[in-house]
Amino acid sequence: MTTPTPWWRDAVVYEVYPRSFSDASGDGEGDLEGLRHRLPYLSELGVDALWLTPFYTSPLADGGYDVADYRDVDPRFGTLADFDDLVADAHRLGLRIIIDIVPNHTSSAHPWFSEAVRTGRGRGRYHFRDCADVPNDWQSNFGGPAWSRTPDGSWYLHLYTPEQPDLNWHDPEVRAEFEDVLRFWLDRGVDGFRIDVAAGLFKHPDLPDLGALGTHAPGSPMYGRPEVHEIYRQWRSILDSYPGEHMAVGEVWTESPEALALYVRPDELHQAFQFHLLLAPWSARAFREIIGTCLDSPNGQAPTWVLSNHDVIRHRSRYGTEERSRAALMLILALPGSAYLYQGEELGLPEVFDLPDEARQDPIFFQGKGMGRDGCRVPLPWSGTQAPYGFTSGKPWLPQPADWGPLTVEAQEGDPASMLSFYRRALALRRTLRAALPPTLEWQEWPDPGVLAFRRGDLVCAVNFGDEPVEFQGDVLLASGPSAEGRIAGGGAVWLRT
Repeated sequence: MTTPTPWWRDAVVYEVYPRSFSDASGDGEGDLEGLRHRLPYLSELGVDALWLTPFYTSPLADGGYDVADYRDVDPRFGTLADFDDLVADAHRLGLRIIIDIVPNHTSSAHPWFSEAVRTGRGRGRYHFRDCADVPNDWQSNFGGPAWSRTPDGSWYLHLYTPEQPDLNWHDPEVRAEFEDVLRFWLDRGVDGFRIDVAAGLFKHPDLPDLGALGTHAPGSPMYGRPEVHEIYRQWRSILDSYPGEHMAVGEVWTESPEALALYVRPDELHQAFQFHLLLAPWSARAFREIIGTCLDSPNGQAPTWVLSNHDVIRHRSRYGTEERSRAALMLILALPGSAYLYQGEELGLPEVFDLPDEARQDPIFFQGKGMGRDGCRVPLPWSGTQAPYGFTSGKPWLPQPADWGPLTVEAQEGDPASMLSFYRRALALRRTLRAALPPTLEWQEWPDPGVLAFRRGDLVCAVNFGDEPVEFQGDVLLASGPSAEGRIAGGGAVWLRT
């Protein structure tokens, strides 16, 4: 008897950044009710699950990843009743719901931290140090020292903004709290969790200097501590105790596939993100090396593929052309494993590089480490020819470009040549094919070294990373764009049945 494939193993997951998706209240910020109204659009798109970035109570010092209350919805996004309605409607449409969990740090507005600063009680839940100088040489990921001082002169650790104090996972209260948080949302019907900074929970208890050691290198006192695996084994047991198939995917940055594989052992997380395509140049050699390394590694049993997310420049801008963006989608959809899409990529949205400084809100920008991530978080265009493009009846929290009229959902829906129509075709065909595809691939040699090709069963995926057309043979199931018969355009791709 064949064991059914778990839904998450080959799912297409659509990342929703709620603040920028759809605004029902008219205050200029997306909300859960706006998302609920757009669920039919996502169902028609052809995805299997939605991943929601944080919608919890938060001062938004870091886009919601500074959580003040893990068991409630921020009023700007709605209420718990709105969340329950969203989950119920999503499930009726066959969509699973994955939510972010942020266990490495809280907001400085969290009651625990407020109490620790005000009264000194509960300081063991965080990393406080009483000393004259900065406790060690650790740097924040957003720039500057990873330590700030409280009014009484104590230092506290924050690997991100000062408004995000790191929790001390050696404290049993912290462990118990997050186990309860998981159960709270599982009881409300969520299907899984995306774990933020999944490798960072534990720090070396002595907090030694990092010195010349890499942040994520083996033996790092900041990330990848072995104690974290005990936590994920416990979380796995909680997920497995609920009826149905629940999952967890970790945001894990490591320096080796072997280290990453430790997080997806059978009794730990179900998946860990494969991030290297986010950093890869447009190159057949680079893509093949990344894909091969992932599939050959011990964690290759549950690979994830992602081209864009809320933290990086949109791949439409990284790759430079729409043709390449379509080809990259065809590549990841043809690979074994699951694909994670980022909201708006199905519209071909580019990165917005020219946001005015006064509009930017990302702490990375204010810490002087670059332009930040606001450019990929600009609210989506739904309809009309000028801002706010149906996103809101008010003023969007980030300004939208004046030339996005042709990119709206409304403009693209009736155009069979549009990016949206292409995504719908590709996702529908993948859903039809995936049950018959084996979980492995065979690389196919091509006369042109600029072509990356592989076979899965009867399906051949070929991507032309070069600029000139190349010839192929076979019956075309899907092409990234119009091209001459028997030729793949430069930057294009085809799915073939041979």
